[in-house]
Amino acid sequence: MSNWINVAKTSDFLPGTWHAVDTDRVSLLVFNIDGKFYAIENLCTHDGGDLAGGWLEGEDIVCPRHGARFCVKTGAVTRAPAYEDLTTYPVRVEGEMVQVQDQN
Repeated sequence: MSNWINVAKTSDFLPGTWHAVDTDRVSLLVFNIDGKFYAIENLCTHDGGDLAGGWLEGEDIVCPRHGARFCVKTGAVTRAPAYEDLTTYPVRVEGEMVQVQDQN
């Protein structure tokens, strides 16, 4: 079974911003990239640290510790030292609320 978790209102998500959300299982980052929403696990696959302290460059989140980069849309590594892609999660908009799916 899967649950949809409220993240924030669409009006709280300016393009190029993100919100962190914790589910029962995992910490996620939910992004607004040019009006579309994407969710990735908030965990650098290089060293296991949070990505939330990083920054966006185009469609990539840059890890604040060692500069690994990941595509927000696909979770794919775009620059070492990470070599393992991130897990992505479904996102939807219901009314004015952005929701992410916590897949059990």
